[in-house]
Amino acid sequence: MKKLFLLLSASAVLFSCSKVGKDEYIITGTAAGIENGKTIILQTQDPNGMGGLINIDTVKVENGKFEIKGKVTEPSIHFVQLEAANQPILFILESGEINIEVNKDSIQKSKISGTYNNDEYVKFNDEMKVIQKKLIDFQSANMLKMNQAQQAKDTAVINGLMKQYQTIQEEVGANSKTKFLSYAETHPKSFISALIIQSMLQDPSADIKQAEKIYNGFDEELKNTKPGKEIKQRFAAVNSSVPGAAAPGVAPAAAN
Repeated sequence: MKKLFLLLSASAVLFSCSKVGKDEYIITGTAAGIENGKTIILQTQDPNGMGGLINIDTVKVENGKFEIKGKVTEPSIHFVQLEAANQPILFILESGEINIEVNKDSIQKSKISGTYNNDEYVKFNDEMKVIQKKLIDFQSANMLKMNQAQQAKDTAVINGLMKQYQTIQEEVGANSKTKFLSYAETHPKSFISALIIQSMLQDPSADIKQAEKIYNGFDEELKNTKPGKEIKQRFAAVNSSVPGAAAPGVAPAAAN
């Protein structure tokens, strides 16, 4: 009994140490090698769909660290831009303690962790890199050969390389699609799953029924995110154009 009490007490201390409350976030950044005073900008996508980024917060690097606090009601794609860096760091802003380790020499190698969706995002990206490696390796191995063939106007070599590239591209594309669907089917809580289905519905050749089945398996919290609601609207629009079709998640009325 005493051991149980001690265990429960330790658990209470653990949970009470959280720095964030409901709908709050803290981004704790490590910026090794970056001088004091450099600007870090928190950015979001333009809600008007113009394709740009909007600045929503700005902090300064101090002793190789920075911190950004705020409130958020649901997960969404955001970016951290380091002053003078050639590209921002993409991450998922959500409630919790988010850690960003900035790699000033290679922004693409910056590390993100700390919350469920960001950990999933990193893991998913790593798995996709494995799938796409064959295509990247082919490009690297044949770049010089292609350049030389183009300079020499050797169409036989150019066409041969293009044919090989297309074959690998189709293979990687098919494997990527399989991975997307498999992930969305097995991760009903992940924000990435909603983004996958949202992207899938932009493809005219997409299997709507398959996408709808996956969506119906999502947790309610994920369905209530902005992309979740947009997916539902898309299904409703598609089903309303089909005579006798029911809206997603709604069973058709029984015949009299």
